[in-house]
Amino acid sequence: MADTAPPPRTVEEIHEDFSLRRTALVAALTRDVEEFYTQCDPDKENLCLYGNSDGSWDVALPAEEVPPELPEPALGINFARDGMEKKDWLKLVAVHSDAWLLSVAFFYGAKLQKMDRERLFRMINSRPTVFETLNGAPKEQHKPAPPKKPTNTNKRPSAPSIRDTDDYEEEGQQQDLPCPLCSKFYHDDEFWICCDVCVRWYHGKCVRVTPAKASQITSYKCPTCLKRR
Repeated sequence: MADTAPPPRTVEEIHEDFSLRRTALVAALTRDVEEFYTQCDPDKENLCLYGNSDGSWDVALPAEEVPPELPEPALGINFARDGMEKKDWLKLVAVHSDAWLLSVAFFYGAKLQKMDRERLFRMINSRPTVFETLNGAPKEQHKPAPPKKPTNTNKRPSAPSIRDTDDYEEEGQQQDLPCPLCSKFYHDDEFWICCDVCVRWYHGKCVRVTPAKASQITSYKCPTCLKRR
């Protein structure tokens, strides 16, 4: 249950930590569900489901430290196990797991600047929740569109990295964000493309991607993200 890795500090590190913990929780509720169900014995004390930053999961007692090192997940999930339909109990655990994932991510992100916190949430929100995954939602969600991006012929709706304005529900938070490379703002006669890793939008000309080339790309990584691997 205890994580030995240094705490994440940047937006990308926090998002990676979130993703690994999320993957672990999804595994507990899907692939490893029978083992998870067995470990949640109602005759035991208050138990919690933890997703660890190494991608593993644990069913364990809550931390003894007060206050705890990290926000704690829902307490006593095992007590409700036999009082509900199995599928309903798993969905309840999934919802509580989603709430815990967000609380951990924003615990780490509390000292980020406002724009970085917004970017972190957009990256998190681009993934389906644990509940959505358990409930059979699509694995991938629409990426947010760049600020004030109208429909035009410079983008191809079927390409995963290119989105219409109508897909973006938080446009007010995205307004006036420039291209990270040239620091210029969007104009409606320009082609932009979104990085599927950091969820930042770039002028196509700045990253040397044309609309035709974008239509052949299934998952786009910006130059910054390519350098990290």
